[in-house]
Amino acid sequence: MGVAGCGKSEVGARLASALGLPLVEGDTFHPATNVEKMRAGIPLDDADRAGWLQSLADELGARRGGAVLTCSALKRSYRDILRTGSPSLAFVHLRLSPEQARERVASRPGHFYPPTLVDSQFAALEDPAGEPRVVTVNAALPLDAVVQACLAGLRSS
Repeated sequence: MGVAGCGKSEVGARLASALGLPLVEGDTFHPATNVEKMRAGIPLDDADRAGWLQSLADELGARRGGAVLTCSALKRSYRDILRTGSPSLAFVHLRLSPEQARERVASRPGHFYPPTLVDSQFAALEDPAGEPRVVTVNAALPLDAVVQACLAGLRSS
C-alpha cells in the first residue's frame, strides 16, 4: 500500500513471486469512470473508491490460499474494508516523500495517473502505524532492498 509512485506494482510482483502467491493488481479493478476521472486530473473521493475497494475485498475473500494485492489503501477505513475480505491481511506501507513520488509518477510513460494528483494522495494518506499487521518500508531504497525488507517485516508480523 502507499501513494502513487511508491512501487506497489513492482514490489507486489516480486513479493508474489517470492511468496508463491498470485498477484492481484488493484488498478485493474478500477471502473472506467474512475480511470477517466484520474486521467483528467481529478482525484477520487471516498464514494469513487467504495465499489473498487469492495471488489478488492471480495477478490481477497475468493482467494483462500492468499494473494498479494497492490492497492493504495490510503485511509484506515479503506484498509478496514479490505480486511473484511481477509481478516488476517497484512499491509506493507511503501513510504516515500512527495517529491520522490511526483518524480516517479512523472517518469511513467503512458500511465493514466498524472503527477498532478500525487499531492491529493498525500493529503488523503492516514499513516497505518499502530494498526495490526502493518510493516512500513522505505520505498526510496534500491528495489531488492525494499523487497527484502518487506519479506523480513512480513515474517515478523
